[in-house]
Amino acid sequence: MIADFESSTQSRQSTCLERAGDSVDRSIYEFFYRIGHFCCNRPKTTIGIALAISIACAAGMAKLTPENRPEKLWVPQGTQAGIEEEVRLVIRMCEIFVIVCFFSRIPTPSFESQQFFEYFPANSRFQNIIISSGENEGSPNVLTKDQVVNVMKLHESIENGVSTYNGTSYTFTDLCTVAGGTCASYDVNNPICNCLVISVLKMWNYDLATLEADEDILSTLNNYGTKEDLSGVLGNPTFDSSGNLQSAEAISISYFLADRSIVENGSKSDPINEEWEKTVFLKSVQDAEQASINIDYLSARSFDDEFGGEIQGDLVYVQVSYVVAFLFLGATMGSRLCGRGSRWTMAFSALVLVALATVAGFGVASLAGLLYGPVHSVLPFVLLGIGVDDAFVIANAFDREREGIPREKENDESIVKRGARALARSGASITVTSLTDLVAFAISASSALPALGSFCAFASINIFFLWALSATFFTSTMLLDEKRQRDNRRDMLCCLKRKTMTDEEDNGSKEGFISRYFRYYHGPAILSKPGKPLTILFFAGLLGFGIYGTVELPVEDSSRSFIPSDSYVKDYAATADRYFPSSGTSLYITFENGEDIFASRTSLSELDRRVSGLSDQSPYIAEPYSVTTYQNVMAGMKTYLSMYGTAAIGNVTLGEDGWPTNYVDFVASLAAYASIFGPGAPYSQDVSFSSGQTNFEALRVKLEYVRLTKLRRGEVIDDADRQIESMDATREMVKSWTDLPSAFPYCAQFIDTEGFKIINTELYRNVGLAILAVGVICLITVANLVTALLITINVAACIVEILGFMFALGLVIDSVSVINLVLAVGLSVDYSAHIGHCFMVKGGNSKDNRVIEALADIGASVLNGALSTFLAVAVLLFSTSYVFRVLSTQFALTVGLGVLHGTVLLPVLLSFLGPRPFSSAEEAKSKESELAKREVMDKTAHAESFGVDVLQAFEDAEEYEA
Repeated sequence: MIADFESSTQSRQSTCLERAGDSVDRSIYEFFYRIGHFCCNRPKTTIGIALAISIACAAGMAKLTPENRPEKLWVPQGTQAGIEEEVRLVIRMCEIFVIVCFFSRIPTPSFESQQFFEYFPANSRFQNIIISSGENEGSPNVLTKDQVVNVMKLHESIENGVSTYNGTSYTFTDLCTVAGGTCASYDVNNPICNCLVISVLKMWNYDLATLEADEDILSTLNNYGTKEDLSGVLGNPTFDSSGNLQSAEAISISYFLADRSIVENGSKSDPINEEWEKTVFLKSVQDAEQASINIDYLSARSFDDEFGGEIQGDLVYVQVSYVVAFLFLGATMGSRLCGRGSRWTMAFSALVLVALATVAGFGVASLAGLLYGPVHSVLPFVLLGIGVDDAFVIANAFDREREGIPREKENDESIVKRGARALARSGASITVTSLTDLVAFAISASSALPALGSFCAFASINIFFLWALSATFFTSTMLLDEKRQRDNRRDMLCCLKRKTMTDEEDNGSKEGFISRYFRYYHGPAILSKPGKPLTILFFAGLLGFGIYGTVELPVEDSSRSFIPSDSYVKDYAATADRYFPSSGTSLYITFENGEDIFASRTSLSELDRRVSGLSDQSPYIAEPYSVTTYQNVMAGMKTYLSMYGTAAIGNVTLGEDGWPTNYVDFVASLAAYASIFGPGAPYSQDVSFSSGQTNFEALRVKLEYVRLTKLRRGEVIDDADRQIESMDATREMVKSWTDLPSAFPYCAQFIDTEGFKIINTELYRNVGLAILAVGVICLITVANLVTALLITINVAACIVEILGFMFALGLVIDSVSVINLVLAVGLSVDYSAHIGHCFMVKGGNSKDNRVIEALADIGASVLNGALSTFLAVAVLLFSTSYVFRVLSTQFALTVGLGVLHGTVLLPVLLSFLGPRPFSSAEEAKSKESELAKREVMDKTAHAESFGVDVLQAFEDAEEYEA
């Protein structure tokens, strides 16, 4: 048996749980004593082994699987949309949000379900321009001859611009999505007529000469279509009493490129199109900006450019945060800033510890095949906070175990034993925090959201390496640093020795400033007669505030928040809001099986009757009064047949119902009608035929949701609750059409809506299970039911309060905040677990004295660890990146509330409900009791200011001698 366990507290009857706790505590102590003894006996060997293992594990990063496709990151597993989702374009969710919300009348295949993609392949990349009057124009009307000519010139620069990739030149007509109906009158010699472009410029066949020859452009524009059609491509149009177009404040032009994307290492790219977008589209609109017109624009590559550039620009904050952490570690880990007692080398060692754990964990996770997404970039901050906390605890234990022995009196053997005792002393504490962190993340690794699950799995693996390397690598470097200090060698330059010992020797018996603060100020204040009820009252109010905020905290679409505030994409979104406020999200209903479609041809052509009257009730489908809100190839073909017959589309016989008499004739006439060059060219993308067009497989009917928004904190945002309601109601509606062919709905927004639907459940499930795991792990490692329960309650209250402050600060539940809340469970438990465990190893009969001893012992490490974490992320508060802003805000809340709960509320609760100490608990030493008595008497006046009775303060000091 290790000698340190020979002493025990006064004999007493122990309960079964207490005996079990003593046994667990003894086992953990012995385990870490042996590890510490080995590491301190062979520090260089241990460091070499740690480096070799870390580097070997890091080699697994060669198998790193980066993933930036949102359908692989954020599609909830097991949901209907998750089963359907398989393919999507490279543009990210935020860009799609802008496109779908403002120009949803355009069939933009952003998210493709497996079924939908089978019939209607994803083949387009979206580009859009909104032209409005410039500052120098007296009128907002853009439908003047000069302004439209300027718009046409801009179009020609885009159409004729040339990009080069791998030595091959490309123009828009080489890359565009092939479609009919682009020109008002089809011209076989005009290649733009075969490209999908949507704009009023079609009325002049996108030809500048034709436009310049037009004497009455308003008359020409009135032939574009209905008022609703014109509202889809003109911003805020006005009409006279006869319905004739008079003016408009903006013109929209939409271009579509055929998708040529490839997937390499989990990342999707389209280099040919991306080069054209950069060198032709973006350059043309940027060069065309002038005083007479305003140009707002969006490209398929815009979000990647802007968001990626913002992240790259904010990487400087990452570097600054590590520098700040190093400076703080160096300034606080040692007893002095410079000279003998400084520990700048150990500050550097702590950062190396975090780096080794990071690369080793990433390597193992990569070998396990876990995906690596953009959100994983926040892991270094998490590991920095946890790793630095462990480093402070171990360094504090090294100091506490010196027992007043001057450094020059220690030989190698005594330093080795001291290092073994220090790790045994701190091992249980870092095990409690590391194991609770690890299990909390491991539970969330089962999340239905792949990005969240992968992130938590990465974190669990990295935390294991942090724990292992803290106990081995950092302990070994601490041993070498202790020898350096004993030999009077210089910090960071250990090969150089000081000539003389000019400073007063630190024998380890003097407490640091923070420890003295906890012993003589903080502890007496919160444990005083008025201090305890005031503390309980304050935290009760804080918890009430947290509960209110938690109940009110909404799940919202935060896509726009990812766009940098100074980005042209932000300006584009604002312009689209202003000029196209009524555009909703496109909805497609796909009907399968050609023979069933033929059998239900009349009912399908009258589908508008089934979806009318739903605009003000769930599923909130816009009234089918124009091609903007309703596009049905069956209705279009029925109208055409009744007017023109089949002479131009196969010349087949029509029956009494006005349709071809048999299925074969129906397929032939439909294929001719909906071909790119047929009279139904606008429907060419709405039908799906097998090879050779001999079999009709499916058709899609385009509808549109009304705009589902709400006002929140003075800002118009999408209403996630109504989006969920509309999605579910749409599926139920289509399912109820049992008299029609089998059908399924598809909407680009469904994937986001599925996320909204599940993310709230994911949040409370993952956080709840993580808190439960914290309780179980604390019970096992702290080995006392009451202390484990108090720690768990503390963590749960802290999380509720974080949610409350999120509501107060305007944050919402989204993919970023959910991940950070899982982190909050892991980080907040550290502060309470250290205090709780330290309380259990402090002997004595007075709970108040044991609390003060625990605060004086471990409080400095807890506070220093918290401050280093806060300072590391505080620099991110200045970031313009949404991810980093939310991360830093939630980290700051976690650190602040976690420290408050760990050093204020938990000590008060332990003073009321704290259990008896372990049998191995250390008693207060007589020398320390005399010092405590003298200091308490000297601080009587200060204690009185906190309402502490003088006699009680003196009696508390006397109990140190017990």
